[in-house]
Amino acid sequence: MTKLSGTFSVATAVFLLAAMAACGSDSDAEPAPKPSTSASSSPASPTPSTAGSPEDSAATAAEGAVADYYALTDLLLQDDTVSLDRLEEVAISTQLSAQKNFLTTERAAGTQQRGDTKIAETTVQSVSLDNSDPKVGRVPSVTIDVCWDVSAVDVVDASGKSMVPADRPDRGWTRLTVANYTWDTDPDTGWRVAGGEDLEKTPCAG
Repeated sequence: MTKLSGTFSVATAVFLLAAMAACGSDSDAEPAPKPSTSASSSPASPTPSTAGSPEDSAATAAEGAVADYYALTDLLLQDDTVSLDRLEEVAISTQLSAQKNFLTTERAAGTQQRGDTKIAETTVQSVSLDNSDPKVGRVPSVTIDVCWDVSAVDVVDASGKSMVPADRPDRGWTRLTVANYTWDTDPDTGWRVAGGEDLEKTPCAG
């Protein structure tokens, strides 16, 4: 069972569905990224990477992929005419199959999102450029903590009635794993969200 992060966080805050504990059961999905113990794995702090290093480039590309991920998952909850196949542009592995399952269920129920999720803050926790065995998930990956803000987001049911409780938390943290399974041929734009988990920590400041 893989905890879904993305609708996870947004679902917890917006839908209050206990993180949508969806299982990525697609047998054709790419294997989940494996933690690396190689020297190419480095924390974002306290020791900064050399300016312009491959690790810096990977972190920047992964942060861009996270922004694209939230923007597209928002769109897919807002407009059910947009094909779910577009998820492949921003997600992979268990995250892709879990998101597809979640969105298919919400669309069937007539649920619709109004407004956009904002990324209030991101912190890169680690970068690994280990590409030693993509077949088992040993691929370059970046771990990023994301503080999301859904204060401008409403979710309505099929009748147009809001499903958002008055006491919903508007901000929270999610730790995402962003991986590049096409590193050899596409080191810059091949990054996709592969998994993640919600974090129990104080939300970032407004």
